[in-house]
Amino acid sequence: MDYDKTEMAKTYRKGRSLDPEVLQQWMDVVAANVERRNVQTILDLGCGTGRFSEALAEQFDANVVGVDPSRTMLDEAQSHRTHSRVFYARGSAEFIPLKTNSVDVVFMSMAFHHFTDPPAVAEECRRVLRPEGRVCLRTGSREKIPAYPYVPYFPGTVTLIEQRLPSIGSQRGVFEAASFKVLFAGEVWQEIAPDFPTYAEKIALRADSILVGLEDREFDAGVAMLRAEKTPGPIVEPIDFLVFGKL
Repeated sequence: MDYDKTEMAKTYRKGRSLDPEVLQQWMDVVAANVERRNVQTILDLGCGTGRFSEALAEQFDANVVGVDPSRTMLDEAQSHRTHSRVFYARGSAEFIPLKTNSVDVVFMSMAFHHFTDPPAVAEECRRVLRPEGRVCLRTGSREKIPAYPYVPYFPGTVTLIEQRLPSIGSQRGVFEAASFKVLFAGEVWQEIAPDFPTYAEKIALRADSILVGLEDREFDAGVAMLRAEKTPGPIVEPIDFLVFGKL
């Protein structure tokens, strides 16, 4: 998906925002799988609007380089940058604009399904990663379709997710084929909204590449159903999380 041909950069940060407690949850998950004392430089690959970049810099007291192919997403990230150790650069995951053996952690969030050449991305991660470094993959997968909370309200997303999200096994296999070993594989449940009214307003921003693929009629109908939902919150969703190290 070419984000520069959409208006999503204007809504992505708000539509995909995480409360501070949830953001810290993720920092704790990453820290539990990374040797903090060895972290000097982190690559936030496919950083989008930078929603994890500053948290990573703060958590690890490290330099963070956010790389993304979208100019508009990077402009949004840069406009909200407050941390002096966060930097942004335009580039693709298939040709990472960093030196060999230059980073200690590669962090990727919800980016794998956008890669045009996943094996090339894995090889590039191996190239820029230092020998004892870690790749942290925060991702979606087609296996989780029944658990994604918006699916019942937007039935057309089932086909779109099946088409666009690789299985978790295939994502794992891409890195294993590039001589990485799996150090952790599991799922993290995160709260994305305290209640359905809040969730409906976030979904209404359509800051999701799957929802953008729906016809307007189905999207509007789904938002209306969410706004009418009376089930008490919170709204939670599962996120696949994999950690790799070099063989």
